[in-house]
Amino acid sequence: MAAENSHGADAVGTDQTCAICLEDPTDPLHLPCGHSFCDGCLNEWRSRYGEEEEMKRKCPICRARIPPSKEMVATLHAYRVQKQLLEDNNNTSSERYQDTCHLLKEAEERVGSDWDGVTVLQDNNDKPPVVMPHYIFKAIQKGDTKSVLKWINANPREDRANATISGSIVPALLLASYHGDLTVMVILLQLGANVDGRATFGTTAMSGAFKGKGDINEKVRLLLSWGESFFPGHDCSREGCISVARKCGHHEVARLLESELGGRRCEIVGLSERPELNGKTCVADEYLPASDQYRVTLETKTREALLLGPSNLKRRDRTPEDCGYYLEFKNGRSVRHDFDSSEDCKAFVAALNGGEARPVVTEEAEARAERAAAELLAELGLDDSPNVFATGDGQVMKSKKKKGGKKKNKKKSK
Repeated sequence: MAAENSHGADAVGTDQTCAICLEDPTDPLHLPCGHSFCDGCLNEWRSRYGEEEEMKRKCPICRARIPPSKEMVATLHAYRVQKQLLEDNNNTSSERYQDTCHLLKEAEERVGSDWDGVTVLQDNNDKPPVVMPHYIFKAIQKGDTKSVLKWINANPREDRANATISGSIVPALLLASYHGDLTVMVILLQLGANVDGRATFGTTAMSGAFKGKGDINEKVRLLLSWGESFFPGHDCSREGCISVARKCGHHEVARLLESELGGRRCEIVGLSERPELNGKTCVADEYLPASDQYRVTLETKTREALLLGPSNLKRRDRTPEDCGYYLEFKNGRSVRHDFDSSEDCKAFVAALNGGEARPVVTEEAEARAERAAAELLAELGLDDSPNVFATGDGQVMKSKKKKGGKKKNKKKSK
């Protein structure tokens, strides 16, 4: 045992390649046995590759015991407390009690009967999350992007993009997903919100997308392109999400989730017919099972559509530094900036974070955005713009019309 602990301590202090994806680990988790994996890769192993329950709790390399995560343990304790409260209130014949017992049983199976009741898998974030004030919780509910951004930017030293509500772990991204605010979701992700952040009961932004308001298709595609993972449990597993999508009549979303790369952002590789596209990024919009191909859209201003096979696509999730496009909120509206390459986008983000001029956005592009916004305001007859989202194909959509606005006369275009 001493030798294992020593080996694990050495592993934590060194950089290792994730043994599942064979790349530099993202949010690495260091197991007591000494092996390290990406947080998302290990969760994917538990939910997908470990077909037997016992295998899900063992290291993919050496089969040593994997301690349960903090979230798994928190979920287990929460269901135990809920079950006890229902029993104390003699409420054991209700449907809620039956559901709680079922969920508790699932939680106990995920943790495993051989858990020592103490050891948990340590993550890389020992700091407690920032708690958002109640008015910010209300702002997210109402889609008040301006107030949310103003609060986040007021203290850059705090990780406010991953803030939670008071009294429970419910991340801001999950709240925005549930309330259907796509603009707030994008901006939170650009600011570093954890796409895999989970609530106390294990709920993710993906499962929240199915239960809340707004366009489920758009929310699911957004989260997939940022690399959201699937977790054990009905609501958070791939199979569970597919089942919910079909029950709700969202068959297009279900088909997207059934494919390996559906909705994911990818890099084009090994394309001999058009070698100039190798290294370019795209989004896999649809899987065509008959031909085993994906219909993809290039992340360029032309937004060219192609049919590519899985061998020509390598998953490349969006990150705050490499987001593919940038959604800017300015003067009460949101404007999307598209680029001709991911390198241009990364340069834009780097310059923006450094407070420098943004050389990759041309004056013509800025003028087009300003023109579109001005035309929209004139058409709506508003003094101030509401929350406006300019899409990549040049369309502009409003999320809420401001009440009491005075109409202005349209100015003729020069």
